[in-house]
Amino acid sequence: MLTLAERHQQILSKLKQEGQVNVLDLCEKLSVSSVTIRKDLKLLEDKGLLFRTHGGATANNPYTTDRSVNEKEKIQASEKMRIGAAAASLLHPNDSILIASGTTVLALARNIPATNNLTVITPSLNIALELNRHPEIEVMQLGGVLRKSSSSVTGPYAESILADFSCSKLFLGVDGIDLDFGLTTTNVMEAHLNRQMIKVSQKTIVLADSTKFGKRGFGKICGFEYIDQIITDSGVSEYNVKALEGMGIKVTIV
Repeated sequence: MLTLAERHQQILSKLKQEGQVNVLDLCEKLSVSSVTIRKDLKLLEDKGLLFRTHGGATANNPYTTDRSVNEKEKIQASEKMRIGAAAASLLHPNDSILIASGTTVLALARNIPATNNLTVITPSLNIALELNRHPEIEVMQLGGVLRKSSSSVTGPYAESILADFSCSKLFLGVDGIDLDFGLTTTNVMEAHLNRQMIKVSQKTIVLADSTKFGKRGFGKICGFEYIDQIITDSGVSEYNVKALEGMGIKVTIV
């Protein structure tokens, strides 16, 4: 039987390796009850060593807050550009695509070759302006209520326009990827618009740097059954990759 200190050491070691731990897995690994593990997680949280979640714990605060697009653009900038380049390689001539809002999908827009003959629908002002410089790309800017922090539109008007289109691909940015809860953003109206985008797209590709894993925003976009592919960076844990691939999602690491 392990001592309290030994259990805590093993919990923190597993957390460091995988970024998150599950109560049931810990029960099996440490041969103790779920009541004991939950008490251990509470003690470790009280010491500031982890954050408890539903069914387990994570190394980082799982709850995201709304920040301006200018602030977010500076975070994981090189990773986002690599993710954007990988996403751009998936485009084909004459594709009609949706690009949602966010700094990682903006990196996609910056990596699209000027010669690509595309039709792009987007709620993002920054993405529309970026692509408007390319004569071969037709840009359709969605209208609606302007969300200043993300420089993008939301609301029923933007959603109603989408009903008239069918797109080959949706490139979606998110604020959180939680294996238990799904994909989220910090804004409920944006989450609802993203769900409408998923409905009119044949394939949904999520662009998210590794810091988004284990995080939750206020507004749920969808569960993993609606996602075909996730492009992320090498900071993602093996645990998350295996879990996503087990759900039939292609995970591309750049």
